[in-house]
Amino acid sequence: MNIIKGLIKKDLYNLVSYKTSILIIVIFICVLSIFSSGMINYIPIIICTIIGMIALSTFSYDEMAKSDKFILSIPTNRREIIKAKYILSIGATILGGILGIVITIIMANIINYVRPENAININYDSLISYTIGGMFGISLIQAIQIPSIYKWGAEKGRIQMFILLFILVAAVSGVVYLIVKSNINVELLKSFIDRFGLFILISFIVIMYFVSFKIACRIYEKQEN
Repeated sequence: MNIIKGLIKKDLYNLVSYKTSILIIVIFICVLSIFSSGMINYIPIIICTIIGMIALSTFSYDEMAKSDKFILSIPTNRREIIKAKYILSIGATILGGILGIVITIIMANIINYVRPENAININYDSLISYTIGGMFGISLIQAIQIPSIYKWGAEKGRIQMFILLFILVAAVSGVVYLIVKSNINVELLKSFIDRFGLFILISFIVIMYFVSFKIACRIYEKQEN
């Protein structure tokens, strides 16, 4: 466990350089939300996506520094290295979701103070739904990209990820089209989603990370041979 903590600390040290960029992006989003009230709904999604993507940039640092060769020379194994990456990625996703909610609430209060004539009433159910949706999106990207990076490297892994994402989006779009064109009761389906949607999304997030971790372990461990 100490090895995993050390690997996570190593990645966090590399990510410190992003603090200014994150601050600038957050300020820009906050200012934009003052002038566009609808923008405030997307703050959790944007923040979650940015922080989740930044966590993935640690692979590029490792590849440039060829740090894996050094890490594997110490008493550790490839599974621990992968665990550290997934803990960091999942932690970044959760942190992004929490920060997104906090910033949204703060900005809503600021906007209500600055423009009391056009006050914003936060719907916390919708806020949580947007946040979980953002977490699902970045989790999907991470779940695809991490095994892709271990298979093809940081640069080629991104290309493979976009190809896989395109296929997934096309498949989902096809399913949605078939649902719309079929005789399925749309209102019944909407009621089902409203009732179980969040639970389904969270379950998918857990399953995606689990499957992705298993695939990444299999790919990386085979590289020993």
